[in-house]
Amino acid sequence: MPTLPVRPYRTMGFFFCILLGCLMLGWHALAQTDQSQANQKSALVMTIDGSIGPATKDYLERGLRQANDENHAAVIVQLDTPGGLVETTRDMISEMLNADIPVVMYVSPSGARAASAGTYLLYGSHVAAMAPATHLGSATPVQMGGGGLPGMDPEDEQPSDSDANEESPGDHASQDEATSDDEAGGEDGTRRGENAMERKVLEDAVSFIRGLADRHDRNADWAEEAVREAVNLTAPEALEKNVIDVVASDIDDLLAQIDGRSVVMESGEQVLETADLKVERFDPDWRTQLLSVITNPNVAYFLMLIGFYGIIFELSSPGSLFPGTIGVISLLLALFAFQVLPINYAGLALILVGIGLMVGEALVPSFGVLGVGGIAAFVFGSVMLMDAEYLAVSLPLIGGVAALAAGFMLWTMLNLMRLRRKPALGGEEEMLDAEAVALEDFEHKGHVRLHGERWNAVTEAPVVKGQRLKVIRFEGLTVQVSPAPLPEK
Repeated sequence: MPTLPVRPYRTMGFFFCILLGCLMLGWHALAQTDQSQANQKSALVMTIDGSIGPATKDYLERGLRQANDENHAAVIVQLDTPGGLVETTRDMISEMLNADIPVVMYVSPSGARAASAGTYLLYGSHVAAMAPATHLGSATPVQMGGGGLPGMDPEDEQPSDSDANEESPGDHASQDEATSDDEAGGEDGTRRGENAMERKVLEDAVSFIRGLADRHDRNADWAEEAVREAVNLTAPEALEKNVIDVVASDIDDLLAQIDGRSVVMESGEQVLETADLKVERFDPDWRTQLLSVITNPNVAYFLMLIGFYGIIFELSSPGSLFPGTIGVISLLLALFAFQVLPINYAGLALILVGIGLMVGEALVPSFGVLGVGGIAAFVFGSVMLMDAEYLAVSLPLIGGVAALAAGFMLWTMLNLMRLRRKPALGGEEEMLDAEAVALEDFEHKGHVRLHGERWNAVTEAPVVKGQRLKVIRFEGLTVQVSPAPLPEK
């Protein structure tokens, strides 16, 4: 019996073994590549462009959490800001100081700035860097007003009558000189504030930024000067004065320059290893952009107005649904924005009173008294609503809304006056001087047809059936009539 050849099967087995070995080698090389990529450290790059506000704070907090979860070696924040809210800036600096990962504030691209709140962020970061043709400074807190009239010091004690009588002209002169020196900034020429409230805010800001400078071994004297005198520095000048640590042209240059630098973390000193870091970006997403739009003072203000008027229209016309739905959604969004914005609740109360008075004018006409009062309260409340640097309702927007409300009220009043001049279209007033027809002959009492209805009628002159009569007045369900004048020929 013949046997089958075995050489072809041996050849196929040999090639199969070679193929399997190649696959195993390829898989091993791919696994090593993935492992090397996984072991390679990276830096998370964020971008802050615009005013510092609640949306910026939320964005930075989420970026720091992601960097911590993904074990990034550093966080680089590309910064370009004109300033922002003081409390939000303090919260962001607190997050950076207590972070487990070094945070590098990098003012870029060229032409960017770190003004006002941006200067504080630079001083609060573990590494402060700037690109060429950028600047920082102007860190003076603005709108540092308090209670009382301008120029008045709420902590100054009013002298008693006896003290006033004991004062000499020389005492008055010395007091005037002291007041003048204080308003000018003191004997050394530094700014101290014009009243107690401004001094408190200014000294608090100086202490805060000096503490940040001491922590990171930066120029504390210039930081105080930036707060008191609103001075500025370019990138080379800032590097020369030890205000920043690095001037870098791009992120790769930045990573190369800060490699090996020692920074002060909450847990102690840490040496940066950034030479071969891979760059990963965490750009602002839809949540940050939506929060930025909603927390814009003008948008929040407009959402509040849409909410109030939508609910008012829904209550005045129940069942329309659309105004009420839009109003509730807009009002909830506005309330969310007000939760994170520096709202003056006295201003908000004035706005509510103004809207109520304007609605009252439309429902219960008072010949402009409620309307004018409502517009005044609305304008004052809108101006007072938000009073912070870079976060205030636009005056043209306030004026436009007030003008629109005034125009609506004027239109309502003119329509009401026009309606008062029109003849009545129903009731007894409409039937006075109307024409009736006698249904029978009668001398004193009888019946007439008036507007297609049979009425009891009285007259002082005899009438005949079919005679046209004029309605003089009503007495219950009885009309008093008189013969209508004959038409002229």
